[in-house]
Amino acid sequence: MLLAKQALFPATKKHFLLPIDPFSVDIRSADEVFATSDIRYVRESLYQTAKHGGFMAVVGESGAGKSTLRRDLIDRIRAENAPIAVIEPYIIAMEDNDIKGKTLKAAHIAEAIISTLAPLQSVKRSPEARFRQLHQVLKESCKSGYSNVLIIEEAHSLPIPTLKHLKRFFELEDGFKKLISIVLIGQPELKLKLSERNTKVREVMQRCEVVELAPLDAELENYVAFRLAKVGKKLSDIFEEDAFLAVRQRLTAVGRNKTTTSLLYPLAVNNLLTAAMNLAESLGVPKVNGDVVMQV
Repeated sequence: MLLAKQALFPATKKHFLLPIDPFSVDIRSADEVFATSDIRYVRESLYQTAKHGGFMAVVGESGAGKSTLRRDLIDRIRAENAPIAVIEPYIIAMEDNDIKGKTLKAAHIAEAIISTLAPLQSVKRSPEARFRQLHQVLKESCKSGYSNVLIIEEAHSLPIPTLKHLKRFFELEDGFKKLISIVLIGQPELKLKLSERNTKVREVMQRCEVVELAPLDAELENYVAFRLAKVGKKLSDIFEEDAFLAVRQRLTAVGRNKTTTSLLYPLAVNNLLTAAMNLAESLGVPKVNGDVVMQV
């Protein structure tokens, strides 16, 4: 069961001698990102795609850490002063049809690329002139020694025609050199759209590497210990060993055909443990145990 956003009560912080809430602290640097082998692979894949070219999609459930990885990539590019130009179209009102919101079209992506790489140029109005301008701007950026990467968050809301057009952006070249790499970040619906069963996007599917963020599972205790260490606490200071067995039980969904799905993603874990800590304080329990977690 997934909970709404939780926060530690002042009484809970006092009960556990916590200066701040370990599960609500915003990540401010790469050192604060908990890295499993899966996360390390995705982090490096994102960087290599941005630097050397490629077309990849990062897929994960809500709260799996997708946006954190995007911020980590941009922070790394800045920290290393890497010659990589990052283009991020605004996706605030984006939906996959014009009834629910506004669709992100190829023309909007072209405008975002031109505005980022050549901010002093006016975007041409006619489609032919605009895309010719786009091609020239990308060529000039590459000649200046830059790699260009297009990053689209909430990509599960991209309409199918735009996904097909992304393949054409990816194929823009100057000789043998690709002019732009593409990174899509979205929820599992994106994986369905890029499925080999979806014949409408078969050209995209054959070129796009899909990487899925796995749940914490065996890394659960290590993740919690990592977050607590940031506020000077140990795992045993706050949690009994059986608490994590209960967390796994609470965050495992059972389907109709008895198949199980792990929901052990960072955000879900944070909310459940925060609620359990608040409940432990209200019950006067010194540490969070399995019974407390099951009562949340």
